[in-house]
Amino acid sequence: MAGLRREPTARQVRLGIELRRLRDAAGLTGREAAALLGVSSTQINQIESALTGVSEKRLRRLASNYACTDTELIDALVALATDRTRGWWEEYRGLLPTPFLDIAELEHHATYRDDVEFLFIPGLLQTEDYAHAAFSSRVPELSHEDLDLRVRHRMQRRALLDGTTPYKALIHEAALRIRVGDRATSRAQLSRVLELSEAAHVTVRVIPFDLDGFGGTWSTMMLAGGTVPKLDTAVRDAPHGTGFIDSEAQLNVFRTVFRRVEAVSLDPVRSRDFIHDLAKDL
Repeated sequence: MAGLRREPTARQVRLGIELRRLRDAAGLTGREAAALLGVSSTQINQIESALTGVSEKRLRRLASNYACTDTELIDALVALATDRTRGWWEEYRGLLPTPFLDIAELEHHATYRDDVEFLFIPGLLQTEDYAHAAFSSRVPELSHEDLDLRVRHRMQRRALLDGTTPYKALIHEAALRIRVGDRATSRAQLSRVLELSEAAHVTVRVIPFDLDGFGGTWSTMMLAGGTVPKLDTAVRDAPHGTGFIDSEAQLNVFRTVFRRVEAVSLDPVRSRDFIHDLAKDL
């Protein structure tokens, strides 16, 4: 087992999943795929389990053996396999739960980012004081060190907004009204959302209480665009932890839900006016 990865990243796991899907679509067993490649079935299993990497040459041979003709997908998988980026999030490895790092890495490579939030301001839009208050409410209570690490990590994630990656945030009125911290923290947070919403690549839309027949969505959701749509990822928070969703059927569900929520939300101009009025009332 020497040389195998102890803790693959979400991107490495996704590569293995996609290679297994290509093999399944070709109707080949792991043993048959290994024979075509001239390796052991154990090696195929390790690649698909993200326990070991795969070279560009070997990945392209696998795709050829699987009769995959989607050149854009193959090129995107090669990019996944050969990426050696060690981003700022690596400084938190061993200090924060792995999903924190995986989300930061996912955002770094995303071609777009979408959020739907009902109870909290989206993390990418949070001020430091708001994030500190939000993490302080966690049960069980975090130590001062763990609290500071989470806040610092969240603030560094905001680097996404310094670039040009399109970002959409659909924020429910409840999240805007709930005082996670004190009045001053809430006022500063709303001002921050207004400030960021002025950027050309940032879209903020409010989901008001005053909507007829709004079934809404199940809960908070996040979408991150891959270099091809098949590599998009949805992220959901659950009681047992963060879930990364990559099946095409489920991704289509999340895309549809996002479009429906977006369609009934206020347009960006009315949303800014709405948030401005809330801030004035604080």
